[in-house]
Amino acid sequence: MSNGLYRLGRWIAAHHRLVIVAWVVAVLGLVGLNRVAGGDAVDDFRVPGVESQAAVDLLEQRFPERAGATAMVVFHVDAGTVNDPAAAAAIDATITEIASIEHVLAVTDPLAGPRAISPDGSTAFAAVQFDGSTADLGRATLEELFDTAAPAEQAGVQVEFGGELPTVLKERSEGPAEMIGMLAALVVLFVTFRAVVATVMPLGVAVAGLATGLSIVGLLSGLIDIPSIAPRLGTMIGLGVGIDYALFVLSRHRDHLAHGMDVDESIGRTNATAGQAVVVAGGTVVVAILGLQFAGIPFVAALGYSAAIVVAVAVLVAITLLPALLSVARHRILPKHQRTVRQSTEVAHSGWVSWARWVAHHPWRSSIGATVVLVTLAIPMLDMRLGQADAGSDPTTTTHRRAYDLLAAGFGDGFNGPLLIAVDLGDNPDPNVLDRLSSSVAADPGVRAVSPPELNASGDTGLITAIPTTKPQDQATSDLVHRLRDDLLPAATTGTGAEALVGGPTAGFIDQSDKIAARLPWFIAAVVSLSFLLLMIVFRSILVPLKAAVLNLLSIGAAYGVVVAVFQWGWGRSLIGLDEAVPIASFVPMMMFAILFGLSMDYEVFILSRIREEHHRGHTNIDSVVQGLGATAKVITAAALIMISVFLGFVASDDPVVKMM
Repeated sequence: MSNGLYRLGRWIAAHHRLVIVAWVVAVLGLVGLNRVAGGDAVDDFRVPGVESQAAVDLLEQRFPERAGATAMVVFHVDAGTVNDPAAAAAIDATITEIASIEHVLAVTDPLAGPRAISPDGSTAFAAVQFDGSTADLGRATLEELFDTAAPAEQAGVQVEFGGELPTVLKERSEGPAEMIGMLAALVVLFVTFRAVVATVMPLGVAVAGLATGLSIVGLLSGLIDIPSIAPRLGTMIGLGVGIDYALFVLSRHRDHLAHGMDVDESIGRTNATAGQAVVVAGGTVVVAILGLQFAGIPFVAALGYSAAIVVAVAVLVAITLLPALLSVARHRILPKHQRTVRQSTEVAHSGWVSWARWVAHHPWRSSIGATVVLVTLAIPMLDMRLGQADAGSDPTTTTHRRAYDLLAAGFGDGFNGPLLIAVDLGDNPDPNVLDRLSSSVAADPGVRAVSPPELNASGDTGLITAIPTTKPQDQATSDLVHRLRDDLLPAATTGTGAEALVGGPTAGFIDQSDKIAARLPWFIAAVVSLSFLLLMIVFRSILVPLKAAVLNLLSIGAAYGVVVAVFQWGWGRSLIGLDEAVPIASFVPMMMFAILFGLSMDYEVFILSRIREEHHRGHTNIDSVVQGLGATAKVITAAALIMISVFLGFVASDDPVVKMM
C-alpha cells in the first residue's frame, strides 16, 4: 500500500491541475444530480421479527383501516369549556376539514362524549386515522393537517397536533451547528499551523468531501429508505473526519518541507506515510460503521451505509484532492519564517516531547491514573436504560410537544403512549374473547383505561387500545408491555385459539430497544474482531491491536457513562437545553460505538505509524515512543479539539438524539 500511495502522490503532484478539475466536476456534478434525482428522507422504523411489527402486519392484512398512521388533534380553551357554542362550532368546522383530507380514513368527534373531553372541560381531542404509514404519507399530508386549524384558531381555540404522524415527521432544527464547528476548526487550525493557506485548506477539502458524500447519500435514498437523521450524522462525522484526515496529511507534508525536502517528493512520501495511516484509519471507521448491519434493523443499517459513504469519500479526498492542492500551494502552507530555514529531522524539544518522555519513563503511573479516570467515568454505564425520548422532551415551541403537554394534563401521562393490542381470533372466531381480554388488561394496575374492542368486517380480527398510567418513555411502561405479553394476554387467550399481539409506536420503540440491547454485545465483538485483524495485518503484531482494542473499549465505556449521567440521570442537562431526563435512544450506543471506535483508531494508527517509523530509523523503544508521540501529540490534540468542536456545535439541535450524539 505504501509504495502504491507514494506513486499516486507523485503522479498527482505532476498532474495537479487535472486532478483538481476532475474533483470540481465530480463535486458539482454529484450535487446537481442529487438535486434533480435524489430521493427524500424516509423515517421507516419497522423492526423485523418483533411482536409490535407482527401486530402491524396482522392489521395491514386483516384490518387495514386501523393499520395506518394516526394523529391526535388537541383543542384547548383558556376560559370556559370546549362545549361553549362558539368554540364547539369552530371545532366542528376544523373536524370537517380534517375529514376531507385525501388520506384520512376517519376522525373522531371530540365533542361526542365525555371520553374525549378532559374532566375540567377545557381540553378535547380528535383521533385521526390515515390510510398509510408515516413513510407513505410524508410531510405533504402533515402540512394539510396543520392547515385545518384555521377555523378553530380564528374562534380563539388553541389547536395542537400530536401523536404518531406529527411526532415522527417533525421538523428538525440544528441551529448554527455547522458554522460553530467550522469557526472553531479555523481557530484551532490557525493556532496549530500559523499560516492562512494551511488553515483554510483542511476545511476546504473537508467541505468538498462532505458535499460529495452527502450527494451520494441523497442519490442512495432513491434506492433505499434513508432516515432523516442520516444527513445530520453524516455532516457531523464528515466534517470531523474530513478535517482530521486533511490535518494529518498536511502536518506531515509541512514537516518534510521544513526539513528541506522537495515539494513533489514530499507529497509522495506524505501519501505513503500519513496517507497510508489515513487509509487504514478510514478503513477501520468504515468497517466499524458498517457493523451497524448487525442490529438487524433496516433504518439503523441505513445510518451505517450513509456514514460509511461520507467517511470513505473523506479518505479519498485526503489522498487525492489534498495532494493536488498541496502541489499548487508549494511552500505557502508554511509560516513565512520557516520557508527558507531548514530544520533538523529530529523532533524539536517542546512541551509535548517533555510530556512524552515523562509518560515513557513512568508507564505504570500513567496507565493506572488514566485507567482510574476512565473506569470512574464509565460507572454510570452500568445503569444504562435503552428507550426512546418521547415528545415530552422536545422544545415547547413545537406543536407536538404542546399537544403532548395538553393531553398529559387533561387525561394523564399515559395518554401519549397508547398500546394497540391486535387480536387474531383464529379459525373459529369468538368475539367474547375480546371482552375477556379487555377485562384482563383493564385489571392491571399499570393500565389507566381500555377502549371498547373493535372488530374487523370479517369478524376474525379485533383491536383493543390500552392507555398506560405512565409516560411512553418510563420504565414502568416497558414493564407493562412485557407483563401483558408474558402473563396477562396468554392467560386470557388460553384454550381459545386466539393470539393477542401488543403493538403501536410505544411498543415498537420498546421492541427496538430490546432487539438492539440483545445485539449490542455481538456487534461490539464483531467490530473489535474485524478491527483487530485489520491492525494485525497493518502492524504485523498481536500485542499492538490487542492494546488498541482494550484502550478503546475503556474510552468508549467512559463516553457511555458520561452520556448516561447527563441524559438519563439528568446531571447538567439544563446546560445543553434538555427539559427532562430521558432514556438513551436505543440505537445511540451502537452508533456511538461504531463512530468512537473508528475515530479512536484514527489517532491510534496515526501515532503508532509515526512511532514505528522512528523505530525503523534505529531509535530505541523508549526513544521511538518519545519521538513519535512528541511529533504527533500536537496534531492529535488539534484533531481531537476540531472533532469536539464540530460535534459540540450540534448540541444546539432541538432533537435529544442529536444532542446525545
